[in-house]
Amino acid sequence: MATFSVHVTIENKPGISDPEGETILNDLVLKGTHKIVSKIKTAKMLKFTIEEKDKKTAKIKVQEICDELRIYNPMVSKVTIDVFDA
Repeated sequence: MATFSVHVTIENKPGISDPEGETILNDLVLKGTHKIVSKIKTAKMLKFTIEEKDKKTAKIKVQEICDELRIYNPMVSKVTIDVFDA
């Protein structure tokens, strides 16, 4: 068994509002700073450390955990899972 670091990024699908990102952008605009920034999107990241036989199995296991625990809403969320050697 090997140890892997698995990052799960959860963000809104395109077309779904992102109030947190909009608030951060509005704050920059109101302050008059960083005018080159035109859009900000937020996301959540979960970082798992998991022992599995290979990267593919680690990714599948973390996906199963996320689905089982209903960590995200598949109707509005886009999920990206990246696996790295620990």
